[in-house]
This record gives sequence, C-alpha cells and structure tokens, in this order.
Amino acid sequence: MNEHKKHGSSFSSKMGFILAAAGSAVGLGNLWRFPYLAAKYGGGSFLLIYVILAVTFGFALMITEIALGRKTGKSALYAFSTLHEKCGFIGILASIVPIIILPYYCVIGGWVIKFAWAFLTGSGNAAAADDYFSNFIARTGEPVMWLVFFILATSVVILLGVNKGIENISKVLMPLLVVLSVIIAVFVVTRPGAGAGIVYYLKPDLSKISANAFLAALGQLFYSMSLAMGIMITYGSYMKKNEDIESSVRNIEIFDTGIAFLAGLMIVPAVFVFSGGDQASLKAGPTLMFITLPKVFDSMAGGHLIGTVFFVLVLFAALTSSISLMETVVSIFVDKTKKSRKFITVCVTVYTVLMAIPSSLGFGIWSGFSIHGMSILDFFDFISNSVLMPIVAFLTCVFVGFIVKPETITDEVESSTQKFKSKKLYIVLIKYVAPILVLLILFSSVLNALGIITL
Repeated sequence: MNEHKKHGSSFSSKMGFILAAAGSAVGLGNLWRFPYLAAKYGGGSFLLIYVILAVTFGFALMITEIALGRKTGKSALYAFSTLHEKCGFIGILASIVPIIILPYYCVIGGWVIKFAWAFLTGSGNAAAADDYFSNFIARTGEPVMWLVFFILATSVVILLGVNKGIENISKVLMPLLVVLSVIIAVFVVTRPGAGAGIVYYLKPDLSKISANAFLAALGQLFYSMSLAMGIMITYGSYMKKNEDIESSVRNIEIFDTGIAFLAGLMIVPAVFVFSGGDQASLKAGPTLMFITLPKVFDSMAGGHLIGTVFFVLVLFAALTSSISLMETVVSIFVDKTKKSRKFITVCVTVYTVLMAIPSSLGFGIWSGFSIHGMSILDFFDFISNSVLMPIVAFLTCVFVGFIVKPETITDEVESSTQKFKSKKLYIVLIKYVAPILVLLILFSSVLNALGIITL
C-alpha cells in the first residue's frame, strides 16, 4: 500500500479528481495571456493550432504524469526513483519547480485580492487610475498583508486534506468559475462596439500563422496545463485505481481550454469597447489584468459590478492553482520526512510567507535590486518556467520513452480495465514528438525571456 493511501489521501470520485486537476490547470495564464496570444496570432487560426496541440502533445504529457503518480503512489520526489533507482534526480528537479513557484505566485494572488476588494468596496474608479497599480505594488506593508491573506486561505484548504479540502473546494469553485465566465462573456459581447472585438478574436487570419504563432501556442499550452511541476504526479497519486485516466485527461483539457476560450470572449471585446478598436491596449500579463481591465470596467455602464465579478473569478482561478502548488510541496515533504501532514503544512506556510516577501518588496523598497535586469519575482519566474519546467518535461519524456518504456504508462492506463484508445499515438508522441516540442519550448522561452525574440 502506498504512502498516500495510508494517510487516507485520495479523491472520492472521478469528478472530484477532474475538477481539482482542472482547477490547477486553470490559472492566471488562461486569463491574462491566452486572449492576448489568440488575438495577436490570427484568432481562430491560433485556436485551431492550440486545440490540435492540446489533444496530442498536451494529452501525452499530462497522461504520463498522472499515470506515473497513480502507479507509484508517490509525490514527484520519489515517483521516478520508485520506477528506476538511478533516475531520482528527475524527481528532485520536478520538486524544485513548485517550491520556487509557490511563493511568487502568492504575491500575484495577493494583488488579485486587493483588486477584488477594491471593486467590492466601490473603489473601482480609484483602481482604474493610471498609477494605482504601480503605487500599490511599490508599497511595503499592504502588498505583504494581501499575500499573507492569500497564503493563509490556501493553507486552510490544504490543512483540511485532499478529500475534505482540495476536492470539496474544487467542486464549489470550478463550477462557479464557469458560471461567472459565462455571465461576464455574455455581458461583454452584448455591449455596443463589442462586435469588432469578437471578429478580431475569432476570425481566422491565415496570414498570421507562422513559426512564432506555433511556438506561442505550444508554450501557452505547456504552461497552462500544470505540466512539469509535480502537480499532476501528486494528484495522480491520489487517484483511485478504478478511475479511467484517459477520459479524465480529456475532460481536464476541455475544461482548461474552455475557460481560456471564454477568457478571450470576456477580455478581447471588452478592450475593444474601451479602446474603440485600439489593439495596443490588449497587452499580456499584469498590465492587462491590473491596469487595462480596471479602466475597461470603470468605463462601462454596470462595469463596477462586472469588475467585481471578474476579479472574484480571477481570485478563484488563482486560488485553485495555489492550492495545487502548495499540496504538491506538502506531499513532497511528507514523503521525505514522514512527518504529519499538519506539521508540514504549517512549515510550508511559513516558508511561503518568508520567500514571498522578497518577491513583493522587489517592486518596492528593493526595486533597485535586480538579477540580470530582472526583478526578484521575474527571476524566479524565469528559472522555474523558462528553464526548469521544460528540462523536467524533456527528462520525463526520455525517462518514459526510453528507460522504463511507454508500456509502464500504457499498462497503468489500462489497469482500470479501460482500453487505452490512443495507445499507439501516445507511444509515438512520448518517444519522438513531445521531446522535440519540449526542447523548442525551452529554447524559445529562454530567448523570449531574455528579449532576443518576442512571443
């Protein structure tokens, strides 16, 4: 019996697993990067590339990680060494990723709470001011206060456990996230002037299909689906043996891609309504989320209410992702130390607060400090996202494709008495296609982060 099952840690149902895993995958990238990329790279054409990559490349990597977790019953730290004693270093690298990401992700989660609170308390017009965001993150105390709130909210869910905490909160937040996304999308697309934004977002523009468009779709998919972070291995270890992995992965992909698509319907037409079709307003990242969109909502009739709903939605997306990150880190140290889950969760919470503070202060009193021209948060993001994650994914492909062989995964998928419908395609993808694509992600993401190319 594996260690997780000894502690009674498992999802009670297939739907609980799907919603928790989808909650991990649906994060800020779906909301602040996907719409921008889709609009930039040909709308419907980009969506088509993205979906094709999701059902092939993304599918192969995700099913690999979930099956690894379920087969071994271990966290990312020991999943690889359990199958081959000389490959434990892959698990170590995979474990470092969420340990780096969790603190700085919580900094951004704190920003989201701040803006949700601003709109909830009727201060949406103040939040729409040009310098509101930059002044806020430059402060010392307030951003730290919000990030601590965000970390504590995450910790409470982890303390409640896999079933009572993660699964139950996912069953509430994920359906709410879908409903709120639909409400905002319907509201936005019915505004005067939204039609041009809808066309810009959805109309296929074949002239924009390029190598950069492919790389942008590939990178967005990879980072959107919580791959190479140890998360899917951890959640897989909590999956019951009789659950169908293949159909679960398909459902997670539908959920993740669907929310990203709805985000585009929310954001692109809204920016067009605000800017009168000025595409320069449609930026990626924090600029879109915390500067452009507050202005957009402030300019709309009923915008303060819809702004409140939007930032609550963003908070749900950020929280489900931070929960998966913290759960992964906790599972690693429970496996390593054999200490109680409660003790490890408290330790991880303290660590997260202490490590998040420098990332927060990097925009304020420590803004003069940079690493190769990057802020503290951006540096951690570069190391984890641009460097470590693609390396972990590449090593995972080599590990499964050539060391323990694809049959290790396909047999686990079929162990629940389900036929693995995409078995032949999977073997080709994991051995030959996915490793090449992951190397493309590694090189393009490093070059993009260093400003050598722009995606």
